[in-house]
Amino acid sequence: MHQSILKALVEIAGEGNVSQSEADREQHSRDQSAHAAHLPEVVVWPGSTEEVSRILQLAYEYKIPVTGWGAGSSLEGNPIPVHGGIVLDFRRMNRILAVHEADFQVTVEAGVLYKDMNRYLSRFGLFFAPDPGANASIGGMIANNAAGIRTVKYGATRDNVLALTVVLANGRILRTGSRSVKQSSGYDLTHLFTGSEGTLGLITEATLKLAPIPTHISAATAVFPTVQKAAKAVFHLIGSGLQPSALELLDKSSIRILNTSTDLNLPEAPTLLMEFNSATTESLRTELALVEEICQGFECSNFQSGLGMKARNQLWTARHHLFEAMVRYFPGCTWLVTDVAVPISQYPELVAFAAELLPKLNLDGGLVGHAGDGNLHVTVFYPPDDQTAVTNAAYLNEQLVNKAIALDGTSTGEHGVGLGKKQFMVQEHGETAVTLMRQIKHLLDPHNILNPGKIF
Repeated sequence: MHQSILKALVEIAGEGNVSQSEADREQHSRDQSAHAAHLPEVVVWPGSTEEVSRILQLAYEYKIPVTGWGAGSSLEGNPIPVHGGIVLDFRRMNRILAVHEADFQVTVEAGVLYKDMNRYLSRFGLFFAPDPGANASIGGMIANNAAGIRTVKYGATRDNVLALTVVLANGRILRTGSRSVKQSSGYDLTHLFTGSEGTLGLITEATLKLAPIPTHISAATAVFPTVQKAAKAVFHLIGSGLQPSALELLDKSSIRILNTSTDLNLPEAPTLLMEFNSATTESLRTELALVEEICQGFECSNFQSGLGMKARNQLWTARHHLFEAMVRYFPGCTWLVTDVAVPISQYPELVAFAAELLPKLNLDGGLVGHAGDGNLHVTVFYPPDDQTAVTNAAYLNEQLVNKAIALDGTSTGEHGVGLGKKQFMVQEHGETAVTLMRQIKHLLDPHNILNPGKIF
């Protein structure tokens, strides 16, 4: 990168906010996936939308790749700068700009971290519902359309975004949407950029829908003899009209690993972790009684509800840290995390397929699902130099994607396309749709400088 460009970046962002140090470049070369790292040439921490605009004007003029960076917590290589260039780290843009308490909304900068924001919003009795587990940045969550354990009731990030400020590849600033919950004016540009993984524009501000913090909450666990039985219980729980705020499926291996990192001491068997909330304790009690009845119909051997707040928090904290626990459980191994999703009616078939396929390939790992919305993750660990295991892991991923698409599902429910799912885009969407996506990309980013190498 020419010194004149570095000098211009320093003039825009300030000397302390531009770095070519090996440590900073290494830190921004990989996310939490096992995809290969790629070093950027320079890391810049912009402080405003205007600075992002000026940086992109410069990059556009010299055709320099630019990759946005939130918290680096993604699992599909989405922010890895595979073509080097500039990484824009939004850490400095971390202000909560306005809380519209009466409208259940908040406007924030892209670098605000999810958990930090919700701690602040709790003083208003509000929270942002999509929960990816990690303390992801809001900009990253929107760019990736992150979801998580609460999608079953509140929807994914896409369902909770009202308006955006986006900087286009040429530096122009675009504002989409409005604070009105109902919007029917023109093309839906807000949702075009949501889930685009920083390939169409860089999100710098967002207005989000919030939900009131529930008053009456109860977590529950249900233990089953097989994952197939647990998955069938999920279908009937949702089909009965119940509205869990979280509904997770863990297989026996995942529960065993969970127990090694906590003192939960859950029975080592396929288990549903659930949470329900209601306006009154009476209605909550009635709902949980129906949940237990449904679970018993699928040979549930152990049902516990009414867990106290401490136990409930411990349960979900353990669930959020399960991936890290798995990494510790398989030291020295690399990993692959699958991320398929299907209609809820097809979920039992998907889970049964995965449960039968995993042992056939002699791979260690476990099944974890955001079961209430049909999302399944199979995470496998293997020595990086074991070529048979590498081949089997890739085959596992391919077979799960093929199965999900055959069941009218998707290759990625929440992790995004990134680097790992590019090969399935035409299979899932068809040549015509992918061609149209390419045309939209070229229209908004004709020099292909925004996160090149992703999605296509």
